[in-house]
Amino acid sequence: MSQSVLEGAGGLARPREAAGAGSLFAPGFRETSAWLDDVGPPPPMASAAPAAADVVVIGSGYTGLNAALETARAGRHTVVLEAGDAGGGCSTRNGGQISTSVKPEVEALARRHGQARAEAVRQAGLDALDWIETLVAREGLDCDFAKTGRFHAAHTPAAYEALARSAEAGPKCGAVEAAAVPRAEIRSELGTDLYFGGVVYARHAALHPAKYHRGLLERVLAAGAEVVPHTAALAIERDGRAFRVATPSGEIRARDVVVATNGYTSALTPWLRRRVIPIGSYIIATEPLEPALMDRLFPTGRVTSDTRKVVYYFRASPDRRRVVFGGRVAAAETDPRASAPLLHAELTRIFPELAGTKVSHSWLGFVAYTFDEIAHTGCHEGIHYAMGYCGSGVSMASFLGMRMGQKVLGLKEGRTPFDDLPFPTRPLYHGRPWFLPAAVAFYRWRDARELRRAHAAHG
Repeated sequence: MSQSVLEGAGGLARPREAAGAGSLFAPGFRETSAWLDDVGPPPPMASAAPAAADVVVIGSGYTGLNAALETARAGRHTVVLEAGDAGGGCSTRNGGQISTSVKPEVEALARRHGQARAEAVRQAGLDALDWIETLVAREGLDCDFAKTGRFHAAHTPAAYEALARSAEAGPKCGAVEAAAVPRAEIRSELGTDLYFGGVVYARHAALHPAKYHRGLLERVLAAGAEVVPHTAALAIERDGRAFRVATPSGEIRARDVVVATNGYTSALTPWLRRRVIPIGSYIIATEPLEPALMDRLFPTGRVTSDTRKVVYYFRASPDRRRVVFGGRVAAAETDPRASAPLLHAELTRIFPELAGTKVSHSWLGFVAYTFDEIAHTGCHEGIHYAMGYCGSGVSMASFLGMRMGQKVLGLKEGRTPFDDLPFPTRPLYHGRPWFLPAAVAFYRWRDARELRRAHAAHG
């Protein structure tokens, strides 16, 4: 499995006896997303699905809500079905970092799809980054959006040299400008001595995931769409030119169906399930910290990631009271109480000053990777879909959701460079990533070895 299939999915943490259940967790510890503490109860929504609609959207995350906003504002009777709480998937469980979203370099994409398509796909990552800033401003979404920039930290000297060379050469197609920060200056960006320098991507941004989702939900409801939480789509059947969508409260007949399930794609759509890899990404939030300590750890307020194959991502919360720290900490999926000590151990490896800091929240969400490392959108057997954001979905999920809504309306603006690209799967894969534990274990071992050797050689 390639590098980017594991980004956002974990690293080198080891449990510590001193950080056990009796000492690690703050009073009132919760196994829920800390972001949800800031949004209050959801607005009133439908309690049952209607018998008919123009458009049925399955999934109420960023993808589904942005699609629904387009169709509802165009006058289409739109119904959004959600198996759990509205936005209860990764849309309220991610780190809130916004990058350019496309992982493969233009050269790799050109070998697969030709130079013109490759450049267009890469450019779409920049377009999505710029578009979400426009969306937030246009809709007046109170979600702490800020162009914080991102600091990408190098875990070895060789990794830093590669980053620095790339920054000096200038951005390739679909990339943003980068500025190298050598190890001697790293504390101007991040309060740690673990890394060997890094680069700053000044155009990258961040937001509050749950506030952003809540703002979208309110706009969708105001546009006249019906959002029906705790109502799973059980089956989709073709009925002439329309569809029948089965739910626990009865069937909905609809002209168009949109699937926006990403990391929660299920047997409801087996063709799609074979093409996305659900990967649990685990996050903790610390108890509130002193302002002076936060200023030492995050002097610029940027979000952070690193060059390890199994990467961690972390940031100060928008109010600069807590550290939000995420990644993958075990080869197989685990639960938030088990992942918290592992994440805390890695957090304190990076920031030894936080050794005595407790964890107030621990949670997880499922992202979706694809076998070719890019997002996909299209129409399969008449059903529209967009998914597979490979751990960088805040802007791309929103952008492709919006474009999907435009496609449902028959608008030419809905076309994207991702449309109808071959959507690969693998033999014997049916949605359960049996290969993931071995791949994660290998890359974690390799990351640990590289980090040990780097510090043994360079201090």
